Amino acid sequence: MEDAVAVALRQWRKVLPDADLDTIAVIGRLNRCTALLHQATDAPLGRAGVNRAEYDVLCALLRVGGELTPGRLARETFASGAAVTKRVRRLEEIGLVARRVDDRDRRVAHLSLTEQGREFIMRLLPEQLEYETALLSGLSTEKERELAGLLGELLLMLEGRLGGMLG
Repeated sequence: MEDAVAVALRQWRKVLPDADLDTIAVIGRLNRCTALLHQATDAPLGRAGVNRAEYDVLCALLRVGGELTPGRLARETFASGAAVTKRVRRLEEIGLVARRVDDRDRRVAHLSLTEQGREFIMRLLPEQLEYETALLSGLSTEKERELAGLLGELLLMLEGRLGGMLG
Protein backbone atom coordinates (compact mmCIF):
# COMPACT_ATOMS: atom_id res chain seq x y z
CA MET A 1 0.00 0.00 0.00
CA GLU A 2 1.32 3.45 -0.95
CA ASP A 3 0.82 6.69 0.94
CA ALA A 4 -0.40 9.79 -0.92
CA VAL A 5 3.12 11.20 -1.23
CA ALA A 6 4.48 7.97 -2.75
CA VAL A 7 1.78 8.20 -5.41
CA ALA A 8 2.68 11.85 -6.13
CA LEU A 9 6.39 10.96 -6.29
CA ARG A 10 5.71 8.21 -8.80
CA GLN A 11 3.78 10.72 -10.92
CA TRP A 12 6.54 13.34 -10.64
CA ARG A 13 9.19 10.82 -11.69
CA LYS A 14 7.31 10.31 -14.96
CA VAL A 15 7.19 14.07 -15.58
CA LEU A 16 10.71 14.87 -14.30
CA PRO A 17 12.71 11.64 -14.56
CA ASP A 18 16.08 13.32 -13.95
CA ALA A 19 15.05 15.55 -11.03
CA ASP A 20 16.12 14.90 -7.45
CA LEU A 21 12.77 14.47 -5.73
CA ASP A 22 14.02 13.13 -2.38
CA THR A 23 13.02 16.30 -0.56
CA ILE A 24 9.41 15.80 -1.66
CA ALA A 25 9.48 12.44 0.13
CA VAL A 26 10.36 14.22 3.40
CA ILE A 27 8.68 17.61 3.17
CA GLY A 28 5.59 16.26 1.42
CA ARG A 29 5.11 13.64 4.12
CA LEU A 30 5.73 16.16 6.92
CA ASN A 31 3.16 18.52 5.42
CA ARG A 32 0.63 15.72 4.92
CA CYS A 33 1.17 14.40 8.48
CA THR A 34 0.83 17.93 9.86
CA ALA A 35 -2.47 18.48 8.06
CA LEU A 36 -3.86 15.12 9.18
CA LEU A 37 -2.69 15.55 12.77
CA HIS A 38 -4.13 19.06 13.02
CA GLN A 39 -7.43 17.80 11.71
CA ALA A 40 -7.45 14.82 14.09
CA THR A 41 -6.08 16.49 17.22
CA ASP A 42 -8.31 19.52 16.90
CA ALA A 43 -11.42 17.34 17.31
CA PRO A 44 -11.21 16.91 21.12
CA LEU A 45 -10.17 20.55 21.51
CA GLY A 46 -13.19 21.66 19.51
CA ARG A 47 -15.45 19.64 21.78
CA ALA A 48 -13.91 21.51 24.71
CA GLY A 49 -14.54 24.85 22.98
CA VAL A 50 -10.97 25.88 22.09
CA ASN A 51 -8.82 25.58 19.00
CA ARG A 52 -5.21 24.33 18.77
CA ALA A 53 -3.74 27.85 18.96
CA GLU A 54 -5.74 28.72 22.09
CA TYR A 55 -4.81 25.37 23.64
CA ASP A 56 -1.14 26.16 22.98
CA VAL A 57 -1.52 29.50 24.81
CA LEU A 58 -3.15 27.80 27.80
CA CYS A 59 -0.45 25.09 27.85
CA ALA A 60 2.34 27.69 27.69
CA LEU A 61 0.84 29.64 30.59
CA LEU A 62 0.55 26.43 32.60
CA ARG A 63 4.01 24.97 31.87
CA VAL A 64 5.96 28.23 32.23
CA GLY A 65 3.89 29.34 35.21
CA GLY A 66 3.34 32.75 36.69
CA GLU A 67 2.66 35.72 34.49
CA LEU A 68 3.93 36.11 30.94
CA THR A 69 4.11 39.18 28.76
CA PRO A 70 2.48 38.88 25.33
CA GLY A 71 5.97 38.90 23.77
CA ARG A 72 7.15 36.00 25.89
CA LEU A 73 3.91 34.14 25.18
CA ALA A 74 4.48 34.68 21.43
CA ARG A 75 7.97 33.15 21.72
CA GLU A 76 6.67 30.22 23.78
CA THR A 77 3.91 29.43 21.26
CA PHE A 78 5.88 30.23 18.06
CA ALA A 79 3.26 32.79 17.07
CA SER A 80 3.22 36.42 16.00
CA GLY A 81 2.33 39.15 18.47
CA ALA A 82 -0.88 39.87 16.57
CA ALA A 83 -1.89 36.20 16.71
CA VAL A 84 -1.25 36.06 20.45
CA THR A 85 -3.31 39.22 20.98
CA LYS A 86 -6.25 37.66 19.14
CA ARG A 87 -5.99 34.36 21.03
CA VAL A 88 -5.60 36.01 24.43
CA ARG A 89 -8.56 38.31 23.77
CA ARG A 90 -10.79 35.30 23.12
CA LEU A 91 -9.45 33.39 26.14
CA GLU A 92 -10.09 36.46 28.31
CA GLU A 93 -13.66 36.68 27.00
CA ILE A 94 -14.38 33.11 28.08
CA GLY A 95 -12.72 33.62 31.46
CA LEU A 96 -9.64 31.39 31.06
CA VAL A 97 -6.91 34.07 30.93
CA ALA A 98 -6.44 37.25 32.96
CA ARG A 99 -4.53 40.38 31.98
CA ARG A 100 -2.82 42.63 34.53
CA VAL A 101 -1.36 45.97 33.55
CA ASP A 102 2.17 46.56 34.83
CA ASP A 103 2.33 48.93 37.80
CA ARG A 104 5.40 50.78 36.48
CA ASP A 105 4.73 50.72 32.74
CA ARG A 106 1.06 50.73 31.76
CA ARG A 107 1.99 49.69 28.19
CA VAL A 108 3.11 46.28 29.48
CA ALA A 109 0.59 43.54 30.16
CA HIS A 110 1.09 40.41 32.25
CA LEU A 111 -0.98 37.38 31.30
CA SER A 112 -1.88 34.43 33.49
CA LEU A 113 -4.38 31.63 33.80
CA THR A 114 -7.46 32.34 35.85
CA GLU A 115 -8.50 29.70 38.35
CA GLN A 116 -11.13 28.62 35.82
CA GLY A 117 -8.42 28.51 33.13
CA ARG A 118 -6.13 26.38 35.31
CA GLU A 119 -8.95 23.93 36.07
CA PHE A 120 -9.94 23.85 32.39
CA ILE A 121 -6.45 23.05 31.05
CA MET A 122 -5.73 20.55 33.85
CA ARG A 123 -8.92 18.72 32.86
CA LEU A 124 -8.30 18.94 29.10
CA LEU A 125 -4.56 18.16 29.03
CA PRO A 126 -4.74 14.50 30.15
CA GLU A 127 -7.60 13.85 27.72
CA GLN A 128 -5.68 15.49 24.87
CA LEU A 129 -2.47 13.58 25.69
CA GLU A 130 -4.39 10.29 25.77
CA TYR A 131 -5.98 11.09 22.43
CA GLU A 132 -2.63 12.00 20.84
CA THR A 133 -1.05 8.84 22.25
CA ALA A 134 -3.82 6.81 20.63
CA LEU A 135 -3.12 8.50 17.30
CA LEU A 136 0.49 7.24 17.40
CA SER A 137 -0.32 3.84 18.85
CA GLY A 138 0.48 2.13 15.54
CA LEU A 139 4.16 2.94 16.10
CA SER A 140 6.22 0.91 18.53
CA THR A 141 7.79 2.83 21.41
CA GLU A 142 11.17 2.37 19.73
CA LYS A 143 9.94 3.73 16.38
CA GLU A 144 8.20 6.65 18.09
CA ARG A 145 11.40 7.60 19.93
CA GLU A 146 13.46 7.18 16.74
CA LEU A 147 11.04 9.42 14.84
CA ALA A 148 11.10 12.00 17.66
CA GLY A 149 14.91 12.01 17.52
CA LEU A 150 15.01 12.47 13.75
CA LEU A 151 12.41 15.22 13.90
CA GLY A 152 14.41 16.88 16.68
CA GLU A 153 17.52 16.89 14.47
CA LEU A 154 15.52 18.36 11.59
CA LEU A 155 13.99 20.98 13.86
CA LEU A 156 17.37 22.09 15.23
CA MET A 157 18.75 22.38 11.72
CA LEU A 158 15.74 24.35 10.47
CA GLU A 159 15.67 26.62 13.53
CA GLY A 160 19.33 27.38 12.90
CA ARG A 161 18.59 28.32 9.30
CA LEU A 162 15.05 29.69 9.48
CA GLY A 163 14.32 30.33 13.16
CA GLY A 164 14.12 34.08 12.75
CA MET A 165 11.40 33.71 10.11
CA LEU A 166 8.76 32.48 12.58
CA GLY A 167 6.60 34.73 14.71
